[in-house]
Parts: sequence; C-alpha cells; structure tokens
Amino acid sequence: MSSENTLNVSREQQKLARRHTRRQRLFDPAVVRTALGRSFTMLDPRRIARNPVMATCEAGAALTTLIAAQSAWTGSADSGFQFVIAVLLWLTVLFANFSEAVAEARGKAQADTLRATRRDTPARRRAGERLEEVSSTALAPGDVVVVRAGELIPGDGEILRGAASIDESAITGESAPVVREAGGDRSGVTGGTRVLSDEIEVRVTAEPGQSFLDRIIALVEGAERQRTPNEIALTVVLAGFTLAFLVVTASLAPIGTYFGIEIPVPTLVALLVCLIPTTIGALLPAIGLAGMDRALAANLLAKSGKAVEVAGDVDTLLIDKTGTITQGNRRATRWLPLPGVGEEELAAAAVESSLADVTPEGRSIVELGAAKGLRPELPAGAEPVAFTAETRMSGVDLPSGDKVRKGAGDEIAAWVRALGGEPPAALSRLIEDVAKDGGTPVVVARGPRVLGVVGLADVLKPGIAERFGRLRRMGLRVVMVTGDNPITAAAIARQAGVDDFIAEARPEDKLATIRREQATGRLVAMMGDGTNDAPALAQADLGVAMNAGTQAAKEASNMIDLDSDPTKLIEVIEIGKQLLMTRGALTTFSFANDVAKYFAIVPAIFVGAIPALAVLDVMRLTTPASAILSAVIFNAVIIPLLIPIALKGVRYRPIGAGALLRHNLLVYGLGGVALPFVAIKAIDLALAAVGLAG
Repeated sequence: MSSENTLNVSREQQKLARRHTRRQRLFDPAVVRTALGRSFTMLDPRRIARNPVMATCEAGAALTTLIAAQSAWTGSADSGFQFVIAVLLWLTVLFANFSEAVAEARGKAQADTLRATRRDTPARRRAGERLEEVSSTALAPGDVVVVRAGELIPGDGEILRGAASIDESAITGESAPVVREAGGDRSGVTGGTRVLSDEIEVRVTAEPGQSFLDRIIALVEGAERQRTPNEIALTVVLAGFTLAFLVVTASLAPIGTYFGIEIPVPTLVALLVCLIPTTIGALLPAIGLAGMDRALAANLLAKSGKAVEVAGDVDTLLIDKTGTITQGNRRATRWLPLPGVGEEELAAAAVESSLADVTPEGRSIVELGAAKGLRPELPAGAEPVAFTAETRMSGVDLPSGDKVRKGAGDEIAAWVRALGGEPPAALSRLIEDVAKDGGTPVVVARGPRVLGVVGLADVLKPGIAERFGRLRRMGLRVVMVTGDNPITAAAIARQAGVDDFIAEARPEDKLATIRREQATGRLVAMMGDGTNDAPALAQADLGVAMNAGTQAAKEASNMIDLDSDPTKLIEVIEIGKQLLMTRGALTTFSFANDVAKYFAIVPAIFVGAIPALAVLDVMRLTTPASAILSAVIFNAVIIPLLIPIALKGVRYRPIGAGALLRHNLLVYGLGGVALPFVAIKAIDLALAAVGLAG
C-alpha cells in the first residue's frame, strides 16, 4: 500500500474514532435522570394528544384510576385488581414518554458541546480605512471584520481576502486544522471557530442569533419537533386502528351481557390498551428523534427530520467524481506534445499557465515542471485567468500580448478557433490515449496554436466500487458527475461501477439531470459546495452542502456535512435507510404481538360462558384475572425493552425493498407473534407461583 493510501486509511480511522467519542452510552446516567423527570411532565394531556394511541392509553389509565378509587371507597373486593391495572396502564404511558425523552436528551447533550463555542466575542469591524472594536452581537450581515491568528471568528461569513488555517474541532470534532481561502468554494467560515495562522477579512452573512451554531442548537433543543410526512401518515393509520379497536372493545360489553357475563370497565380498558398498537405508538417519536441524533453523531446537520427520512427514500444519487469516487487532487504525470512541438515548449507553457492556478491540479503541473528543472516566475503585469466551472479552463495573459490557456479539450478548441486557429487532428488521438487509461487530459495552447496535452492521473478511492454495489442492491441508481471528457468519464465510471455518468458537466447540467430524474418519479440526492451548486441543491429532494462551502450552497441545502467529506452522501443514504428500516421493523412487531395478546385475553374472558371458545384458549392461562394482568404487564414492559432498538436502529442491511419486507415478516412478524405467547405464559406462571393469579 502506498504512503498516500496509508495516510487516507489513517485519517478514516481517526474520523471513526472521533465519531465514536461523540456517541454517548445508550443509557448515560445524566441522560436517564433528565428523561425520567421529563417523562412525568410529558403526561400533560395537551401534549400527549398529538399521539392518539398514547392519548387513548392515558385516558384509559385515568378512567381506571377513578373506578379503582370508587371501588376502594365502597369497599369492593375488585379495587386491588383495578388499582394494579391502573398502575400498569400509567407505567405504559410513562415508558412511552421515557423513550421519547431519552431520544430528546441524547440530542440535547450533543448540542451542549456546540453551545460551548457560542460566546460573545470581540470583533474588529472595518469602517472605511480604520478598524473599530465591537461585540460580535453588534455585527450585521454585510459587515466586514478582520480576524488574526489566535482569534475566534465572531460570526458566520465568507472570506473576502486572504487564506488561513482554521481550527473547526469544536464543531466537527476534527482535530486537524483546515485551510479556508477567498475566491473559491472553500471560503465559508463558521462563528466560534479559531484562526490558527495568518489574517483574513470576513464578510458577515448571518444576523445575531441566526448563526449556524444558533440554528443547530435551536433545531436540537426545539420544544416542538415537526413530524415528517411518513410519520404523520403512520400516525393516521395508528389512529384508525385505535378507533376500530375502541369500537370492537366497546361492543364486547353488550355481547358479554347477552351471554350473562359482566365485563368490568377496567377489564375492557386493559383489553383495549393491549389490542391497539401501543408498541409502535410509544416508540414512533423516539425513532424519528434518534434518526436525527445518528445524523448529528456522524457530523451531519439535518435541518429537519424530513431530510433524514427523505434520505432513506432516495432513488438516484448524483455524485461528483473528484473527491468522492476518486482520491481528488489529480496529479500531472506526463507531457504529451503534438508533432512538431518539443516537450520543453509544452512543459514551459503548461507551467506558465499554472503559476497563478491555486487548484491542486495546477500546483501539480508546476511541481512536475520543477522536477524537469523548470522554475519560471510570473512576469510583472501578467494577468492570471482563473478556472471556473463555466469556462473549464485557466491560464495567463502575458505583458507581451501572448495568451496561454490550459483546460478541457473542447473548451480549448473553441478558444483556439475564436483566435483564428485550428486544433490539429492529432490532438484528438492524444486526448483519447489519456482518457482510455482513466486519466484526465488537459490541453495546452499558446494563442491560436495548440501545443499538446498534460496527462493527469486519477485514482479510485479504496472500496468505492463495493459501496456502490451495496447501493445498487438497495435499488439505488448512481450517476457520476464530472467535468472530464466522455472517454475519461466512461473509463472511470466503468472502474467504479456507477450506473450512468454526466461528462463535461456544467452547473446547469446537474440541474437538468435532477429535473429529468424527478420527472420520472424518482427522488434525487446530491452534494455540493459552491455557489454554482446552489440551484441544483435547492432542486434536489435531498441536498447536502459541505460546511466549508459557500453560504449560498448551505442555504439551498436541507442537510449540511460538518466534515465537508464528499463521500458522506453515501453515509447519509445509509442513515436514512436505517431509520425507515427501524420504523418498518418495529411497526411489524407491534401489529404482530397484538395477535398474541388477543389470544391471551379474549378467550379467558368468554370461555366460561362459551365453551366453544376453548379452542382459542391455546395459552391455558391460570385465571381470567391472571390473563389480563399478564397481557398488560407484557404490553408495558416490552416498550422499555425495545428502546435500545429504537435509538440505535436495526442493523443496516443493503437489500432491496422486497427482500427487506420478507426479512421483517420473518424476524419481526413471526418473532412478534411468538415472543408474546412465551412471555405472557411465563408471566402467568410467575403470578400463579406467588399467589397473584386471582
């Protein structure tokens, strides 16, 4: 393994280690203490009314408590049994509240580390030619501040002048400093981070109280969490089942009277609570909160729960080649001059056009030239021409009148023709030779004369083809976006195993591709960092912006990657899939275990008056009272037992929807039926052993 690959692996291991330290123990004592207190305050009927299943449980618990108190007042022998049922029903509601409170507390604990960086800091604001000292809270969008080495950046903004090494560890957990500089897609800075070297001028882009950190903390600690569309739809379904079982349970009273059986109201309430989908009703809010918590633990800021959920539904991924599929920082490896052009002439022009080029590719051309003994300097009066995504070329205009350019073959050809020249036929063969090897050809021209090609080498990231294979098994379509020519793009796409590619892509091509995919009913995700990515990020169903990117990109996205890691889009999809898998698995389990509770209670109530129902009494529970108690105990206890699954999520499996459905039906469907039969019977035997079977 090369030293560069070893370094990449080492950095990946360090990143995983940092994330591990940010993840708390599942039931951290401080979190549990907070959640226990919150569980009781969440009993407020106005709050719990948003969850129809648990609202029904709380209403039943309150009604049973009143009936038990009345029975105790009148000296009824049933008062003890009724009080036990009431306590178990209240515990069911409290366990449900506890699951949501734990998820909230875990998210808030993560926000504490971010809050520590939010402080009132002094700032030097530019006022004409002088600098005035002001508080960071007095800064407004458009203000320009000067920040020097060792100082905290007073607010979110973009660098206007200079470059600096910045410590963003308080936000990202990344101990290594990062470089931020003016004029590129890495010009964004975050308030609360520290400048380690040099001096920069920053234009503030956020209002006081509306900074990036403020929004993170408000999102995580917000008293009201917006439910996602899928969550709302599932809540409506659960409400429908609750209403149906309410009607069924209420009808049992007159049926019992007809057969000469008096069914007490607490028994009917217990039956109702056991039959409605209390398990998923209790855990549903926690599952959604835990999904956002897992995203934040991975250094992803989801602006809403919907963003995480949409990630799980995405069908198409638009992925940039450089930095995501390949290692990035392509290296110049060889000179390929045209016939009649010397290698020294090509190399000199390529280096000359790259002296003011700050891109990794431009620097690598200068380094390759230096290895050949070329060390020219940019003459006074020369005007550098910067690379842009629109022009796809860069170069320099010399005081002598010469214009030197390097860039994509088609752009250089068009530029040469505009100057009255004509690219030779041999050029296409040179471009094709480089492209067939998966390299990137950079064409160099001096005025109307094309000199040749510089070959840049691209290296695939280790394991990227396997990751794309996992995504395909889940039914996702991966589209590679690159500025390379079609031959190079096809070679890399073939090596990486992507489904399609967009070559010689401009920003408008990304937008058109997203709209085309969406027109066929597919959900699209993409990642970007530049202002030119903003329209596509806004159009995508899931737009992930890099924290190091421009303010426009971050505003247009619905998720921000604090690590600014191009490969994070794949992880985002996996987090979203895990959220949906967890919700589906626990919903399957909840409906399945209702079957066992039905067989526990209903036959026990009616078998005495209707002997034919004995065939349904497969559990042979000790007494009707024991059957009811056992079912209610199981119904309450299963909620805290499933909290770890709701918070951690079921194990991520890269499989398609059909295979996932079969897996859920087998594990959580059959398991959801079998487990209650065993557990309720065990509880019944335990109650009989201690003389509480009634």
